[in-house]
Amino acid sequence: MKKILLVEDEAHVVSFIKKGLSEEGFEVSVAFDGKTGLQLALDNTFDLIILDIMLPEMNGLEVCKAIRIENQFVPILFLTALGTSENIVLGLENGADDYLVKPFKFIELVARIKTLIRRSKGKSSSSETAVNDKHTYIFGDLTVNDYTKTVIRANEEISLTSTEYKLLLFFIKNKKKVLSRQDILDAVWGIDYDLGTNVVDVYVNYLRKKVDTKPDEKIIHTIIGMGYVLRESEQ
Repeated sequence: MKKILLVEDEAHVVSFIKKGLSEEGFEVSVAFDGKTGLQLALDNTFDLIILDIMLPEMNGLEVCKAIRIENQFVPILFLTALGTSENIVLGLENGADDYLVKPFKFIELVARIKTLIRRSKGKSSSSETAVNDKHTYIFGDLTVNDYTKTVIRANEEISLTSTEYKLLLFFIKNKKKVLSRQDILDAVWGIDYDLGTNVVDVYVNYLRKKVDTKPDEKIIHTIIGMGYVLRESEQ
């Protein structure tokens, strides 16, 4: 049974949606304000979240944005009376996957829900190097979240300095591309260093000691005479 979280403050709307979705075979949990909805979303696993925008305690846009920091995959559907183009764009920019304006036809709500859940299955199971959202970058077993500034490899969180983090982020944004030392200097340090400096080599070495701890699973490679590249280990 698919689990849905409904965050809505209008009791009659909650009753209507919960009854209808239960009859469709969904298990529905309800929160009547934004803070409670956020807590439920973070403490439990749902297949989809339905959010109103105008909510007590914490509005739906804030709730959506907070959820996305912790969970990039759960589908979020805004269901609201705020139906202007500006509101729709704002909702999508804050991390929603879809937007349905009140009043709505229940059959359309169910169709949107089923489509979003089906789409999310493929998204969450993909291990291909990709940007799952505008903040998260994945390469093999390495994940960099540029919103929370966290780095995880093989399910282990890695602590990096600010400069090491910037260097790794530049690598993963340019995966499989050979980057010259000058490219790296310009992107990470942002000023014109003397081309003779070895600061890039020093920091790549620092980064390798933290990220490439297993010799047969190295992803930061030296291209002699050209620079460095982030790619899978050559075995």
